[in-house]
Amino acid sequence: MHESAPQNPRQPGTPDRAQDPDVSRRFLLKSAGAAGAGVGLGAVPAGAAAAAPAAAAVPRRQGATMIGVPFERRGTVRVGIVGLGNRGASMAELFLAVPGVRVVALCDKVRAKAEKVAAKVRAAGQPAPALYTKGEDDYAQLCGRGDVDFVYVATPWEWHFPMAEAALTAGKHVGVECPAAMELEQLWRLVDLSERTRRHCMQLENCCYGKNEMRVLRMAHAGVFGELLHGAGAYLHDLRELMFSPTYYEGPWRRQWHTRLRGDIYPTHGFAPVANYMDVNRGDRAVRISTVGSPAAGLAAYRAQHMPAGDPSWKETYVGSDLSVSLVQTAKGRVIRLEHGVSNPHPYSRVNTLGGTKGVFEDYPPRIYVEPDASGDEWGDFGAYAQWDHWLWKEHANPPGGHGGMDYIMVFRLMQCMQQGLVPDFDVYDAATWSAPVPLSHASIRAKGAPQEIPDFTRGLWRAGRAGVDSARP
Repeated sequence: MHESAPQNPRQPGTPDRAQDPDVSRRFLLKSAGAAGAGVGLGAVPAGAAAAAPAAAAVPRRQGATMIGVPFERRGTVRVGIVGLGNRGASMAELFLAVPGVRVVALCDKVRAKAEKVAAKVRAAGQPAPALYTKGEDDYAQLCGRGDVDFVYVATPWEWHFPMAEAALTAGKHVGVECPAAMELEQLWRLVDLSERTRRHCMQLENCCYGKNEMRVLRMAHAGVFGELLHGAGAYLHDLRELMFSPTYYEGPWRRQWHTRLRGDIYPTHGFAPVANYMDVNRGDRAVRISTVGSPAAGLAAYRAQHMPAGDPSWKETYVGSDLSVSLVQTAKGRVIRLEHGVSNPHPYSRVNTLGGTKGVFEDYPPRIYVEPDASGDEWGDFGAYAQWDHWLWKEHANPPGGHGGMDYIMVFRLMQCMQQGLVPDFDVYDAATWSAPVPLSHASIRAKGAPQEIPDFTRGLWRAGRAGVDSARP
């Protein structure tokens, strides 16, 4: 979740033209100009033919690749945090829990939230952090500080790109909550900026560090599942009450994305772990995506039952599919199914499936069937495969923080890489690939499911195998 940040940024996410009468002329001209290059959300007209689109032009590289580039070694990592709502405030505690990390600056337009987190910093025995609370653009001042090594962004989605851009331009490494950006043009700009500034821009996808996900990752790389054929990931989470809550999010920003985009607006929790299993950008590549979506009915039904007449939400028209289903194909012919649904009753699930020639794993609940261990069409006990646990989980068996400990594992590993001068587990190319389904699923739905090309953000360097989240212990 991402909360507590400005609601009217200078670089908003793309609305759906057919449903939003208030789209500015400037934005429509921008989208029209981008359509030829395949980068705008409106690039594919609703009546487009079902044929696969021609390959989009790859922008000329502006700097050397960031693949394999280590952090500068530093004994202490100085962190600035932008966005101090539910997510940012909880993650601040985890940065404070890692030895050798100082939280030196905090930014949020709601000063009370910044002051609350600042008190936690002081309680942890660190000096009082600088506060940036003077309006929607004060994050730029934080990014410009000379004593910040890493900027962590946990704000509404439309602010992720401009804040990451500001951090990179100021010479800071930056980690962004999900998704990294909402438009293809923005994703390409982050790739180019990372390469030009020689600073890492990372999608801080905590689900890559889940205990089950890391166990399956190591098993996949060891050949336990045989030749990998297919996988699936999802974000199925009933958020209706939270999206209509007047206090949980800082304003209605998350709900309003359902008035703008029709596709998978939050793909990375499901996509990133499966991409890791299949070594996407490390020997394989996601090449195209095709998406269909159900009608959008859940939010309107919830509003009719729970929201009083006159509530501002009654002015909203929801266009986002209650359930979007995407099929991603890789260069090696593998298939990844992605699902997104947050507007209807459903137990929480990220699906998290991987199948190959020797068997299959399915999560929620976790179960496994691999030969020769399994037979007779009976699921096996995933707990019996604990020997494949990643070394991070063996060394941190009971990590602090939420989401089962994956948040802390992610922060610990990132800070370890910065302190020891290691190559990060994932990079800007992963951030761009994992976030690309946001605009492309929207475009595919508008084109009646026509496949959309996923850009090669590595510019051809995906063919070489390299380490990722399945990292060696330093």
